[in-house]
Amino acid sequence: MEYIKDPMAIEKRSMEIIAPYLAGFNLDEQAVKVYSRIIHAAGDPDYANIIKIHPQAIEAGLNALKAGCDIFCDVEMVRTGINKRRLAEFGGQAYCLVADETVAEEAKAARITRSMAAMRRFGAKLNGSIVAIGNAPTALFEVLKMIKEDHIKPALIVGVPVGFVGAAESKELLHNTSPVPYITVLGNKGGSPIAAASVNAVMYMLGR
Repeated sequence: MEYIKDPMAIEKRSMEIIAPYLAGFNLDEQAVKVYSRIIHAAGDPDYANIIKIHPQAIEAGLNALKAGCDIFCDVEMVRTGINKRRLAEFGGQAYCLVADETVAEEAKAARITRSMAAMRRFGAKLNGSIVAIGNAPTALFEVLKMIKEDHIKPALIVGVPVGFVGAAESKELLHNTSPVPYITVLGNKGGSPIAAASVNAVMYMLGR
């Protein structure tokens, strides 16, 4: 069987296959790149119907990255999927505290998820950052609460938690109420690969 082996050729061909699915969505060039990366990561063109990008999201993410912002993740799978070498070129790092022992103790004491406790621990460090949530709806709910009550202001929220308990609701809340620019996918779909793909899509728009 003949098949494509070159990584760049595989990616190029993938984007060519995805392009027709986006033809009727009236997207600008930057949005096409985000949509395409998400669809590529999911292997599911139906994502085109549920992706929601705030009008200022991509610009806000680009400006934050150029300023050397850090990225704060809800789970290690998101952090692992982010291109940390490219991020470091701009002076940023990706962080996740879900496995931190102190965070685990705080979560147990407060009877909350570790991802919630991690976001609380990040606190003011989230200001001007990119928050990437791919797994835990509770983390997204917590960040939105911190924005409202503690006046925390990330530059961009990539909020795409997956699942059947709170995932759709947390993303609906993000889409309908967030004063911070965001990238999300509505409904139950999402996940760590989608969060990482969204972040990387924005990052790859910055040439170095």
